[in-house]
Amino acid sequence: MSGWQNGRRRSRTLNPDERALWKYVTRDIERLHAPPPPAAPDAPKPVETASPPAEMPASTAGKAAPAVRPEPAPAPSAPPLAPMEPKLRRRLSRGVHEVEARIDLHGLTQAAAHHRLHSFLIGAQHAGYGVVLVITGKGSGEAGFSFDGGRGVLRRVVPQWLAEPALRSVVIGFETAARGHGGEGALYVRIRRARGYQP
Repeated sequence: MSGWQNGRRRSRTLNPDERALWKYVTRDIERLHAPPPPAAPDAPKPVETASPPAEMPASTAGKAAPAVRPEPAPAPSAPPLAPMEPKLRRRLSRGVHEVEARIDLHGLTQAAAHHRLHSFLIGAQHAGYGVVLVITGKGSGEAGFSFDGGRGVLRRVVPQWLAEPALRSVVIGFETAARGHGGEGALYVRIRRARGYQP
C-alpha cells in the first residue's frame, strides 16, 4: 500500500494546493494548549532617596536660639559692726581724744532725724573724721522726744538706723557715750575711712 513502509506511515511534503486546502479547513480550529505568554521583564527596583530634612515650624524658623543670661553675681555682704577699742573709749571719756563733729537730733520727727543723720554721716566720712557724736536725748523729762510718737523714740530708733546695711559702708561701729558727752542720750559713732581719702 502506497504511503506505508515497514508498518510506518511515510511523511510526505504537501504541495502548494494541498497546503492551501489544509489551511482553509483548519481556519476555525483552536489550539487546545495556547503557548504561554512571554514573561514580562523584571520591573526595576525603586531607587531609595534620602528623606528631606524636617521643616522647622514657622514660629521658630529663622530665629536664633535664646541666649542664656548669666546669673548676676551676688552682692557683697556688708561688713559687720565692730566694737570700739577700750583704749579709744578711755581717751574719749577723759577728753584726751576729742570727738571731731556732733549732731543734735532733739525735737526732730523720725523722718527729719533720719535724713539729717544720714547726710551728717556721709559728710563726716568725706571730711575724714574718725569719731563723731550723735545726740538723741534720753527722752525723759526733756525736749528729746519726737513729734510723731512717744518720748524716747529717737533714742530707740537711731541705733537701728546706724546698723542699717545702707550705712555699713560709712559706720564702723557705735556705742553709748560717756557721761561727759551725754551718757545714755548720745552715741559715739566711728566713721569708716572713705576710699581714696587723703588728709
